[in-house]
Amino acid sequence: MDLSKILIVGSGAREYSMALAMKRDSRVKELFFAPGNGGTSKLGTNISISDWHKLADFVETQNINLTVVGPEQPLVEGIVDIFETRGLQIFGSSKRASQLEGSKVFMKKFLNRYSIPTARFIETSSIETAYRFIETLNLPIVVKADGLCGGKGVIIAESYAEAKKSVGEMLSGNLFGSAGLKVVIEEFLDGYELSVFAISDGENFKILPPAQDHKRLLTGNLGPNTGGMGAYAPTPLIDSELLEKIETRIIRPTLDGMRRDGNPFKGVLFAGLMIVKNEPYTLEFNVRFGDPECEIIMPLFDNSIAEILYLASSNRLNEIDIKISNQISVGVVIASKNYPYSSSQPAEIIIDNVVHSELNNFSHISFGGVTADEDGKLFATGGRVMVAVGVGNSVREARDRAYLLAGQIHFAGKQFRTDIAYQALRD
Repeated sequence: MDLSKILIVGSGAREYSMALAMKRDSRVKELFFAPGNGGTSKLGTNISISDWHKLADFVETQNINLTVVGPEQPLVEGIVDIFETRGLQIFGSSKRASQLEGSKVFMKKFLNRYSIPTARFIETSSIETAYRFIETLNLPIVVKADGLCGGKGVIIAESYAEAKKSVGEMLSGNLFGSAGLKVVIEEFLDGYELSVFAISDGENFKILPPAQDHKRLLTGNLGPNTGGMGAYAPTPLIDSELLEKIETRIIRPTLDGMRRDGNPFKGVLFAGLMIVKNEPYTLEFNVRFGDPECEIIMPLFDNSIAEILYLASSNRLNEIDIKISNQISVGVVIASKNYPYSSSQPAEIIIDNVVHSELNNFSHISFGGVTADEDGKLFATGGRVMVAVGVGNSVREARDRAYLLAGQIHFAGKQFRTDIAYQALRD
């Protein structure tokens, strides 16, 4: 197979980390990013094409061998369908299959239809129906906007008044616009969260090392939910018995059900799970690698991620064994001053040029919300600016390396949590 030219769609640290992993394969000669960021411009060529038909034209003109889609929005908009209709190789889920993430109502109905474990819920656009169901639940109560909200469409209400207010603001369009005109209200599951990823070619699938994300903004698991402030993989909070439950009760029936419904799932199925008394429940599905989970899973591949994704997009995943390192990876998200409340002023990024064998050999930065000026200087311009990633033989060693690297990064307003992987390090 020809892997010499690859296009990665997206602009975050997730896409940067994919590129770093792909560059380990000597067959990958050129990387393109649409649109990319200031960091990816140092790994390949950024292109500013946001029309998927025109992007397909570019892929044809440049003879690009594989397109990999990072974020959910292009998938929900049907980029895969457009490319496949033109015979172009692309890794990602179809528009119909992407409804698993694009609509929480679709996802919850699907789970119900195939008896896949999830929280008790209703979906509605009626404020009266919502209020009545809220009164039947114990606190706290989970309120979700139906559509895509950039990872911020979930509110965990600590009172009935807060739950009702959230529903009212969503259904009126004031909170999340059209994405909240239908809502899902569900019972709160009390346990711990896990992220489990499966690469699928529509028939076969391979499960990747389970990860644990840290959604809250502040150390101590406090503050508002974010897109994710750090992650680590594989997590010791999962054993072979629990992993088998997840595969047989959630991953396999989901992929079988999608195929039965005429929506075979090709791409990455990301199951956001809650583990309650060692039983897995489905909180959500995403149809792409998570961010920041992708950044800490990519370093663990011992064989070519480019080849794996190419074969998955060709319905040939069974032709390769995915080889995973025995090491642990920890990622610490470094965010801008006002994240997640509002945008921040651009701030120049200074990274200490420290000669340190641990940093050079066992850690790296995945750049996200950054831009580059004409002189190549990087500026923090996004909410989640970058991820400091450390790899080691234990959670503690990987964690220490990630934080050692985080300490070498400086820009005005820099913020990060100091307790990533704390659940795996409890004595």
